[in-house]
Amino acid sequence: MASITQYQAVGRRKTSTARVYLRPGDGTTFEINGRDAAEYFPVAWRRRTLDQPFVVTDQVGSFNVKVNASGGGLTGQAEAIRLGIARALVEFDEELRGPLRDAGFLTRDDRMVERKKYGQPKARKKSQYSKR
Repeated sequence: MASITQYQAVGRRKTSTARVYLRPGDGTTFEINGRDAAEYFPVAWRRRTLDQPFVVTDQVGSFNVKVNASGGGLTGQAEAIRLGIARALVEFDEELRGPLRDAGFLTRDDRMVERKKYGQPKARKKSQYSKR
């Protein structure tokens, strides 16, 4: 039984999680949750976010990508996918760690939304102070 060469990694951003699977190929397939990337992210700058790790490492057109993304919004998912792709590329070739690290694609952005506190309308907003 032939085994499929596959590199996988997990990327996270805000409340989004993306499981990324890279398979060597011609780079024509980029599937997110069973849909084409252009259909899933109709806005061009989000699709450019996905391609950035490949551009930095000169690996454009080298891999077919399959992604399972969940949670959060579209921007969080796009950046989670970018982190997952960068981690999977490092798994493919350790030499790519330097350029990806310099571009900032291997750093997990740990900023999260601050929780709402009771007695307040939002996380930090207070009710208007009345002097009299």
